[in-house]
Amino acid sequence: MKVLVTGAKGMLGQDLCPTLEDEGYEVIETCRQDFDITDKKQTSKYLANVMPDLVIHCAAYTAVDKAEEEPEKAYLVNADGTENIAEFCGEKDIPLVYISTDYVFDGTKNSPYKPDDKPNPINIYGKSKLKGEEAVQKHCKRFYIARTSWLYGHYGKNFVETMLTLAKKVPDGEQPELKVVNDQFGCPTWTMDLAGGIAELLEKPYGVYHLCGSGETSWYGFAKEIFKLANIETDLKPCETKDFPRPAKRPLYSVMDNGKILRNWKSALKDYLELRTGELL
Repeated sequence: MKVLVTGAKGMLGQDLCPTLEDEGYEVIETCRQDFDITDKKQTSKYLANVMPDLVIHCAAYTAVDKAEEEPEKAYLVNADGTENIAEFCGEKDIPLVYISTDYVFDGTKNSPYKPDDKPNPINIYGKSKLKGEEAVQKHCKRFYIARTSWLYGHYGKNFVETMLTLAKKVPDGEQPELKVVNDQFGCPTWTMDLAGGIAELLEKPYGVYHLCGSGETSWYGFAKEIFKLANIETDLKPCETKDFPRPAKRPLYSVMDNGKILRNWKSALKDYLELRTGELL
């Protein structure tokens, strides 16, 4: 099967493509230099020339705070760009996998969000990604919408690497003092686990799925586990969202029910840090 992946050079794409190849798929890696998803004619021409059996759409505008300053760009990529791909796939009856986000939810629920819960995004990023979901559902009969959350991996900026970097920016022998919000809850997800989950998804019925780490934690709890597993002593202190105001509102509770497709987030984090340490040696 010939699988075309958009955003192949991104943090997820760089783990997803080799994972799919290991599963026996012929993978066509694409990025913005190959074709501009926001250009409908260019998108259709490229896809028609390649004519894949499946498209996995990872390319996205992901700068959550910056999206508040430039909403047109966020919608252009996440909504219009996705619609261009979805329209082509729908016309040619090509299955489409769309990578979405926990930020389509408002965070007011007190239990994990299920795939059929009604979205209600509270920031531009979430709203633009929801428009992408709607475009996929509008144009495609055969689709997977895979919502994920709190991504980290070896090939991009992420919370794990930020914490480890901050911990190093102190003189030897001193403990870094760090404050991390403790009132936002979600599901940390390693891109390698997500890549495996996407491969597994292709064997399941079409529909909406949540592909994130099992369990839940706050950003503070996430940071605490990072330092514990990395054997780093820190003066880590919890704080509230109001103490660190940011342009984009975040849902306070975006925990998702993943149907046990992916493993516990702590187990994944342990493997990530061990692999990372081995690569640095």
